[in-house]
Amino acid sequence: MNQSSNVSSNERYQRGWAKLKEIDGEAGEKVIEALADIAPDFARYLIEFPFGDIYSRPQLDLKSREIAVVAALTALGNATPQLKVHLQAALNVGCTREEVTEVIMQMAVYAGFPAALNGLFAAKEVFAALDAQV
Repeated sequence: MNQSSNVSSNERYQRGWAKLKEIDGEAGEKVIEALADIAPDFARYLIEFPFGDIYSRPQLDLKSREIAVVAALTALGNATPQLKVHLQAALNVGCTREEVTEVIMQMAVYAGFPAALNGLFAAKEVFAALDAQV
């Protein structure tokens, strides 16, 4: 790899790490740490591309981005651990519980009731965990 690629990659990593911490806080750091022993390159890709490149674009604010992610993960219906991380992230960047719940309910129209139900139960768990911390 040439010197300019190293600088570019390092800048992406630093920008991505800062954005990950801003959005996900400790939850994002735990995901990266969990990958360290099995797939450290994947952890780096996760920091550089989604957070260093996509989340760092100025065209959408973080709240809008997290609403989109909650909708997408709910619609997938098979990404509950990631949905829980992004439900917390949505709250971290300014979404209310009511907004998150409405986004998940909206997915019943496009992804079906089972996906929406799974999303609502994930949100219920995240909300309960937050309430238990208070």
